[in-house]
Amino acid sequence: MEVSLGYWIGFFAFIIVMLALDLGVFHRTNEAPTIKSSLLWSAFWIGLAFTFAGGIWLIADGHQALDFITAYLLEKSLSIDNIFIFILVFNFFKIDLKYQHRLLFWGVFGALVMRVIFIFAGVVLLDKFKWLMIVFGLFLIITGVRMLFEKDESGDLNNNIIIKTLRRLFPFKENATVAKFFVKVDGKTFATQFFISLLFIEASDLIFAVDSIPAVLSVSQNSFIVVTSNIFAIMGLRSLYFAIGGILPLFRYIKYALSLILAFIGFKMLLNEADHYFHFGFHISNIASLIVIVSLITVSIVASMIVDRAVKRKRL
Repeated sequence: MEVSLGYWIGFFAFIIVMLALDLGVFHRTNEAPTIKSSLLWSAFWIGLAFTFAGGIWLIADGHQALDFITAYLLEKSLSIDNIFIFILVFNFFKIDLKYQHRLLFWGVFGALVMRVIFIFAGVVLLDKFKWLMIVFGLFLIITGVRMLFEKDESGDLNNNIIIKTLRRLFPFKENATVAKFFVKVDGKTFATQFFISLLFIEASDLIFAVDSIPAVLSVSQNSFIVVTSNIFAIMGLRSLYFAIGGILPLFRYIKYALSLILAFIGFKMLLNEADHYFHFGFHISNIASLIVIVSLITVSIVASMIVDRAVKRKRL
């Protein structure tokens, strides 16, 4: 799929306009988003992504559209981990709900910039060094297995290496009452919990990108497909965060689904790369990947619902 410069300019212009409208019009004041409005915004971004996929189908072909949808759903699934980080850091720093949307706006903006850089770098590297697909595949399998057995992080981030590093780098003022990144006390400038929270979110996304970017590149190495699918998935992340606040029990087993997805994608990369070299005539298609991703997420949510209901009946 050859994409002219005009398509790139048009896409990024649209994203910039949407970001400006989001911060300057729709969420101009510090108000806590309602679950209803968050669900509507989530539906809007999901619908927009599938409409964009329809446009790719018309301009290019169905295979490219399928690649976009697969990459989008893969990134959307893996980004659920980011939501749990949001919950963890906001609870730890006691960030009021009405300030969280604005903070996440800048967090998402930084994530978009980093993802675009990572994706272009990954595409260039894979174009020059095809064997990196094997490295990425092994890395994803190892990451998936480690995620499967690692313990959930507690709500206390005081011993977290990122938090400890940030507190060393920036003079820190806890419990700032004004929603600003920096405050002055006795003529000295201090970083607030809002700034440390933002940097922690950005650092966490950087770590998650190390997993998700190779995974998405296994679906397609077309820069336009990978960049646009990633951006659409991340743009809808804030509204998804506020929308699922009341249904967290549905994600009791999501970690296991995500770990299996990473391991499966890693296996797919190894198998398809082996087929490229040895031509044994078997590879895993993107439509098979799409089915596996959707199935694992669905099973994890259904299992979570069943267990949640059993726990509630037991309490009665």
